[in-house]
Amino acid sequence: MEMELTGRQILVTGGAGFLGKQVIRQLQQAGASPDAIAVTRSRETDLRRLSACQQAVQGQDIVIHLAAHVGGIGLNREKPAELFYDNLMMGTQLIHAAYEAGVKKFVCVGTICAYPKFTPVPFKEDDLWNGYPEETNAPYGIAKKALLVQLQAYRQQYGFDGIYLLPVNLYGPEDNFDPRSSHVIPALIRKVHEAQMRGDKSLPVWGDGSPTREFLYSEDAARGIVMATQSYSEPDPVNLGTGYEISIRDLVSLICDLMGFDGEIVWQTDQPNGQPRRCLDTQRAKRAFDFTAETDFRQGLKNTIEWYRRNAVPQLA
Repeated sequence: MEMELTGRQILVTGGAGFLGKQVIRQLQQAGASPDAIAVTRSRETDLRRLSACQQAVQGQDIVIHLAAHVGGIGLNREKPAELFYDNLMMGTQLIHAAYEAGVKKFVCVGTICAYPKFTPVPFKEDDLWNGYPEETNAPYGIAKKALLVQLQAYRQQYGFDGIYLLPVNLYGPEDNFDPRSSHVIPALIRKVHEAQMRGDKSLPVWGDGSPTREFLYSEDAARGIVMATQSYSEPDPVNLGTGYEISIRDLVSLICDLMGFDGEIVWQTDQPNGQPRRCLDTQRAKRAFDFTAETDFRQGLKNTIEWYRRNAVPQLA
């Protein structure tokens, strides 16, 4: 049953963020009125408090939950307790408040970190529970995965229409380039840029370059989220990805090539690699709501690098 967005009141938590801005653009393209889209910002609305969640969902027809306390390996190692607590409390209370307020559709955006450390590649949604996540991001991944259980339980007991999406690592313009909390692509782009500014002849990179990752351009991810909001109403989780796998070693080479850096890459093998491989099976999204990623990876990286160089003035150490 297709959900019409025209005339709907829609709450996008985290709507001022990197992915949120793209989701709002895609919602408007799909017929949602700009005046009907509400956004929560963490500095104004603390979704870890039930009262804030209850206030945020009042009068809403659709809730798209993007808000998360999230970062790369460094943040996961430094603040595992905060990442577990903050993400669990935000999500579980928001879902409950939305159910109580009569929200018609709840779209929960989960995380690829929820998959077991050693998942057969490409990752199929049915393998989500076949093992413990990679240790460095397990607290975050498990907190987000608990929300899938909650949505399935609320569907079973209350008939609540909640869906759960699993986007792979995102990248694109307006990403988070803060070295303390950024993910791998923005972290590398900033690192290369700063090395060029200083005239460095080498580039230190965490790990040994062997892990593989898959990356989804933020605009594609947002389109997939909106398509699922309109056309998907099943309990099963759905991967959003490209099915294209690249090693960190090749990713670093590609970014250096696109940015014109020809120094030596120094692999810091005493630092963690993270999960060995990540690549998604994307068949369910194609079957369920006809989603396919469209952005060429090299072009997406170019767009991201250009945005960073135009908009960021990194503070050099």
